[in-house]
Amino acid sequence: MKIVETDDADGFFEIVAGTDRSQAATMVLSPGQSTGGPENRHPDADQWCYVADGTGTAVVGGEEHRLEPGTLVCIEAGETHEIRNDTSAGDSDDTDAERELRTVNVYAPPVY
Repeated sequence: MKIVETDDADGFFEIVAGTDRSQAATMVLSPGQSTGGPENRHPDADQWCYVADGTGTAVVGGEEHRLEPGTLVCIEAGETHEIRNDTSAGDSDDTDAERELRTVNVYAPPVY
């Protein structure tokens, strides 16, 4: 058994655990930051993306989906995808850290 604390994640992308059959990573996107795009895909692995905090948009297979805390997205092997924190710096009085989009991602099988 492995137990991993993900609340301390502060880097953009960090592998936090893995086995021979799956892998977990944290991802933190600042306001206005995105990752992936129309050519980004994992040909042989599914990606489960759980939103721990913040809001944003997932573009999967060309379709946009709103991300909020508690959202779980399954990006199937081969699907193109982009994850965006579409909060802008002037949206509120919160600090940038309070507007981060924080996700936990599981890849099966491991990708990285």
